[in-house]
Order: sequence, then C-alpha cells, then structure tokens
Amino acid sequence: MSKPVSDLISPVETHPWEPFIPDGARVLIMGTFPPGRHRWSMDFYYPNRTNDFWKMCGLLFSGDPAALLLPGSKDFDPDKIRRLLTEKKIALHDTCHKIRRLRGNASDKYLEIVEPVDLRSLLDRMPLCSTIATTGEKAAGVVASLTATEPPAMGAWTQGDLTSDPRQLTIWRMPSTSRAYPLPLEKKAEYYALLFRSCGVLP
Repeated sequence: MSKPVSDLISPVETHPWEPFIPDGARVLIMGTFPPGRHRWSMDFYYPNRTNDFWKMCGLLFSGDPAALLLPGSKDFDPDKIRRLLTEKKIALHDTCHKIRRLRGNASDKYLEIVEPVDLRSLLDRMPLCSTIATTGEKAAGVVASLTATEPPAMGAWTQGDLTSDPRQLTIWRMPSTSRAYPLPLEKKAEYYALLFRSCGVLP
C-alpha cells in the first residue's frame, strides 16, 4: 500500500534563531540552515560538536582550537562565543528562513529552500556592514541569487548590491566548516583569516 502524499513530504522548518548582530557589526557570516535539534550541543549557531566553525575561530583568535569549549567538555560555550563575536563585531545568520529536509539530514545537498532570508532587512540592521561571507556552496548560491551576482571561487570575493541599498557589498565564499567537507581545520582557518583581515577583524 502506498503512503499518503502528506507522509512523503518533509515538513517545512523555520529558522530557530534570531540573527546575532553586535553593535557596529563589520561582517555578516551566513551558512545555510542549522542541523536538526538532535545534533545540537548548544542553542546557537554552528551547534554541532563535529562542526569546525568554533574550533576555527578559537584557532584564529586565541591560537587554540579548544578555546571556545566549556572547560573539560567537548561542548561549545555559547557565552564565550557571544563575547568573541561582540568584541570582533561579527554578525551571524543563515541564508534560508524556511526549508525542507528531503533526506531527513543536515546535508545542504538535500535541503529544499522554501523561503530565503530577507537579506535587505537583515542588512538594514547593520549600517556599518558591507561584507558578507558564505560558508559553503549552497549558501553562496543563495546570496548570489539575492544580489544578482555569480558565486565567487573558494576563498575569493565579488561585489554586488541590493535594490535601493546604497552600499556596495563585498561577498566572499568560504569553505564549509562541516566535518563532511574534506579540508583540514588549519587550511579552513587560512581561508577565514583572509576574510577577517580584509575587514579589519584580524590584524
């Protein structure tokens, strides 16, 4: 007996978090969408223990991949993370507001974008930010479609804008920090160091 159509269609998920926007944000980093809640080690961006994003930030800003972990734990410390982001003026959000998981996992390859983020409204909240960085191929494609640009090569940037916004945006494409992306942590950090130096976040 075949299953009802309603059982075959994955539910629509809405992004669980508000954008993280510190005062004076200089750069907006955008992934695609968070993993399922069963993968979270904290209630904040890049929550999966196996994701390299916060280890990469620890390495770049403190010289230690474990700098943003809770003491004696493999879980990330959201308070340390928020303090770092506020100090460095790094904003975070994702490119998709609503999605379906076609295979029930966190793979970008099997995410159906139901509704992208309202990028114009997001940037309106960050008047000093003119740099966007995407973490991975799918996020790069979403931002390219919203800014009428072509996705840049890995570690490179392009320029674009949004209708009626006077800012010219510098749009970087960074490697995914998912452990599934086959690049050593140190090499990922080299790419992100280029981005952070370009907007004055790293000396």
